[in-house]
Amino acid sequence: MLPLILDTRERRVVVAGRGLAAQQRYELARDAGTGRLALFVIDQDGWACHAEAALYERLPVRADLEGAAVVFVAGLSRDDTARIVAHARAVGALVNAEDQPEFCDFHVPAVVRRADLLITVSTGGKAPGLSQRIKAHLEVQFGPEWSARVRTLVDARALWRAEGRPKTEVTRLTREMLEREGWLRATEAA
Repeated sequence: MLPLILDTRERRVVVAGRGLAAQQRYELARDAGTGRLALFVIDQDGWACHAEAALYERLPVRADLEGAAVVFVAGLSRDDTARIVAHARAVGALVNAEDQPEFCDFHVPAVVRRADLLITVSTGGKAPGLSQRIKAHLEVQFGPEWSARVRTLVDARALWRAEGRPKTEVTRLTREMLEREGWLRATEAA
């Protein structure tokens, strides 16, 4: 596995599926700031009506997937999944098919998001329950206060870089700020 964080602000992401599984993939893409999101859902129980995405109440055909960088397939039969995966790969999109690893180009990690702080946990799709348990632990260790802490560090780093400080000094100043503020002490003790 190659761990990457993909910026989807300018990329097209497609979610195809049904039910809670499709809703969770939609929320993952939305929370990542995906700029061009398309939903192809059936049996959506009304949740998709409020989605901030182009919504189609059917499964996609190949032409629907043109220009997609990533396609999530969730909550569908093996046959429907195989057909959508074939279309997605034909147009060059990376695919994740929920609970069908043989169709996956990548796995979705468990995610803790605190503004610009993104912590992910993965077992390569082999033990998702373990990933979810570790995620729950990290959510406690890195609570909502980390959004402001990251912003403070981002602002300080921008100032240091604007002052022309070299990377090694910025790294040292960051480490010193973390020590002075004690932000990692509670996390390290756990």
